[in-house]
Amino acid sequence: MVKIAPSILAADFLNLGSEIESISTADYLHFDVMDGVFVPNISFGLPVIKAVKRVSKLPLDAHLMITRPIKYVRAFVEQGADIVVFHVEADEPEGIRGAIDAVKSQGKSVGLSVKPGTPVGELMPYLDTLDMVLVMTVEPGFGGQSFIEGTLPKIAALRREIDSRGLTTELEVDGGINPETAKLCRDAGATVLVAGSDVFRSRDRAGQIEILRGNI
Repeated sequence: MVKIAPSILAADFLNLGSEIESISTADYLHFDVMDGVFVPNISFGLPVIKAVKRVSKLPLDAHLMITRPIKYVRAFVEQGADIVVFHVEADEPEGIRGAIDAVKSQGKSVGLSVKPGTPVGELMPYLDTLDMVLVMTVEPGFGGQSFIEGTLPKIAALRREIDSRGLTTELEVDGGINPETAKLCRDAGATVLVAGSDVFRSRDRAGQIEILRGNI
């Protein structure tokens, strides 16, 4: 079954507790953390994850769109992140490997992400050490963008590589997910779909999650 990770970037922050309760049938909670340097926007950070950890039983999926993630990954784990994903473009290989090791040393899951314009080959040297890979299907930095269909071959290529190596690595997709694009991603081999606007704008959020899974 495909897993759904609603992005709280699209939630009503004045009522965040009830917003989280309304998506309790999801599989993960996704946090888009932006630093205003790696991407041209600023979102939220450690205090939000710490607060949400107290009220949600779902695993917290922290997507760090920040420079030099090695400086911060331990702090995100300490504040409650169960999965820490950062960008292969955010540092030199030595720093990326150091950040991967830092998360794994704390017993949590780790992932790497690529922007739409980055070849998936950039992920391959790290693939055997990862619990998750994340393909961005929009340019990172802002919610509500349209899905870039040209990223579908990247999802399919990663699916083939994961399967050929006999790995259990989750293949996550983030950006412009709705019922139509969710099907495209499922067909390409994605196992986790991040959805912000499509879930939080729905009156029946549990039902919308099932639609994105492909169950309805």
